[in-house]
Parts: sequence; C-alpha cells; structure tokens
Amino acid sequence: MTDPVKLAVVYYSSTGTVAELARTLAGEAEKAGARVRLRRVAELAPDAAIDSNPAWRANLDATRDVPEASPDDVVWADGVLFGSPTRFGNVAAQLKQFVDTLGGLWQQGLLQDKAYSGFTASGTLHGGQESTLLALYNTIHHIGGIVVAPGYTDPVKFADGNPYGTSHVNPQGQHPVDDTARAAAAVQARRVVAVAQALRDGLAPALAAQSQLARA
Repeated sequence: MTDPVKLAVVYYSSTGTVAELARTLAGEAEKAGARVRLRRVAELAPDAAIDSNPAWRANLDATRDVPEASPDDVVWADGVLFGSPTRFGNVAAQLKQFVDTLGGLWQQGLLQDKAYSGFTASGTLHGGQESTLLALYNTIHHIGGIVVAPGYTDPVKFADGNPYGTSHVNPQGQHPVDDTARAAAAVQARRVVAVAQALRDGLAPALAAQSQLARA
C-alpha cells in the first residue's frame, strides 16, 4: 500500500464561515484517506477592528486551538487547500501575507508540482467569490503548482454552482454553512486527494527528472 496523501488545509477566516468550510474539507479529506494538517494563518487586524464585530472576536477565540500555519506545512503537503473570505473580490490580506512568505521556498523548487485548490465565502450572493478564487490561482500558476478545481464533475456541483472551488454565502451570519456547501466540499476534497496522489506517485517524479535533464 502507498503512503497516505498529505494534505494541508490553510485558511483565514474572520467571522467563522471559512473556518467551518476548512473543518469540513479537512474531515472529508481524512475520510478519503489523507493525513491532514488544518492550519489557520495569523490574524493581522488590530484588536479595535476585531472587537468592533462580535462574530469576529468570537471566531478568533474559538479557533485559538487550531495551529498557526507555517511554511513547513506547505512543503510537507502533497496537496494544499487554501481558504479565504472575499475582500473586494480578492484574497484577504492575512492569507496573502502568508503566501507571500513562501517566496524562498518557491525559489528552491519546493512548492511546484503539488495539487492546489481554493475555497471562499462572501456576505452577498456572488460577492466576488469566483474572482477571489481566480486571483488565488494566479499565485499557483506562478509557483508551478497544479490547480485542481472541482469543476462540474459531480451532480452536487450544479447545486453549489461554483466550478472553481467550494464557496458559501453567509450574510451577517444568517446562513451558516449548509448541506449544499458541505456536499460540494466533499467533492473537492476527494478530487484534490486523488490528484495529489497521482502527482506524487507518478507525474511529479517524472517532471522532476525532466527538470534535472533540462539543467544538465
């Protein structure tokens, strides 16, 4: 038997929706046989901003036991799921700051040829969800990662409606993560685990050998 796929779920969440999606994805990946590291990135906002929103403070307190992400978590993983709420149609600064610290590892070739996928949430319908995921994937292209979007590969994705990744709309905390989002997360987690294993056991070694030949 092959070793289990190693999957890192690295996320930023302010009021808790993305954190719940992250937990769901991590659980589904474990059901698919992966070893999972669930990690939150550091909070950068000042206390005054956090305390202005009770849900923000409550989520920060509730997730203090989730280990903080480190670059090693990405190096360790065969596949990575990045999660962020939408911020003006883009990735939240907290997750972007973490990703920006990975430059040295990228230069060493330690981030390429892995499976990467994303998930997000917004407070309004659409609300920049797709553009946030596409913006995230720009970075994956630059580091030589393999974007593994869920696509419309399962009937449940037509209910969720987002081929780019799992997403959910939760206006002012009125619509917690529901069964539709959880079903979509299951599809995405299984797909990322399967592709990550294929890359690790087949394509990635071949690409590495090809790269070495090119440098010779």
